[in-house]
Amino acid sequence: MPQTTAEAQAPQTSTVDFLPLHGTDYVEFYVGNAKQAAHFYKTAFGFQSLAYAGPETGVMDRASYVIRQEKLTFVLTTALKPNNPIADHVALHGDGVKMLALKVDDASDAWIQTTKRGAKSYMEPKTLKDENGEVVMSGIHTYGDTVHLFIERKNYKGTFMPGYRKWESNYNPPPSGLLYVDHCVGNVGWNQMNPWVKFYEDVMGFKNILSFDDNDISTEYSALMSKVMSNGNGYVKFPINEPAEGKKKSQVEEYLDFYLGEGVQHVAIATHDIIKTVTDLKNRGVEFLSIPPNYYEDVLDRVGKIDEDLQPLKELGILIDKDDEGYLLQIFSKPLQDRPTVFFEIIQRKGAKSFGKGNFKALFEALEREQELRGNL
Repeated sequence: MPQTTAEAQAPQTSTVDFLPLHGTDYVEFYVGNAKQAAHFYKTAFGFQSLAYAGPETGVMDRASYVIRQEKLTFVLTTALKPNNPIADHVALHGDGVKMLALKVDDASDAWIQTTKRGAKSYMEPKTLKDENGEVVMSGIHTYGDTVHLFIERKNYKGTFMPGYRKWESNYNPPPSGLLYVDHCVGNVGWNQMNPWVKFYEDVMGFKNILSFDDNDISTEYSALMSKVMSNGNGYVKFPINEPAEGKKKSQVEEYLDFYLGEGVQHVAIATHDIIKTVTDLKNRGVEFLSIPPNYYEDVLDRVGKIDEDLQPLKELGILIDKDDEGYLLQIFSKPLQDRPTVFFEIIQRKGAKSFGKGNFKALFEALEREQELRGNL
């Protein structure tokens, strides 16, 4: 049965926000080889070296490389030995997002507020200290093996956090114009979208600001349903996808099959100049989904006047959509590793608060072409 489609609306801040969030602090990936992954993200996406933790800093079970570009921070972590939760995670899922770390004023209170509302604790509040001050962190479980960490760093002046040292490298390619996390999308199993919507509403105080059913997100072959969850100020947005019935396997089902469970499907990253950023990323070897030229024949009839010339958008395969607030430009990378799981979205918002509903058909057909090449459609 199709879900009801809601109109886009701005997040409403309640009179009492029991979980004030100030955006994404960092995204941590568990990977098979963090040193090589860090080199890839620096080379391909323009991240800079920031911090390191490992045996040299007294951490004996893992190595973590922290990279940053503007307000976008990734932590790439690998296990140093087998029979380790990090190694187990990578063996099961491949490289994938483990931690979505959120900025808070009070990590202890964030843990209290969420666990008393039903969240399963991942990490009780703990304080990390060094000569630069202290960071308080806590955490809760969410869908699959994904974790939300709450990071309180108002009393810390160091590079990243205690336990890490500054990582200086002679190899720092120029940035590509990536700015911050716009949103992170999670894929969940059959009939699990609404339970996780309720989790974010009840446990974290989020609102469902937008819903899409299988009439909105479908092609001849496959479909899915999605609901966008946002905190009160709109700084943190988590769309949640689940499969829907179709003739063939949807891209959400393919993800679940290869990730072997629920998890983060993609990280959407903001830029102020998508043409410049995507041109740069393509020149660095980043691969994006191909959009058929006929998409651009009537796109301006649908979205109206835009500031950009259409030709470079067409050449790069950048999609265009609008809402009542303005328009947006977006493009999706191919999967970042051999398993067809995690990928990136690059997005430039020109006023629009939505998520590209008008592009769903073109995007899904592009994804299906890739699935067919892999034999997974």
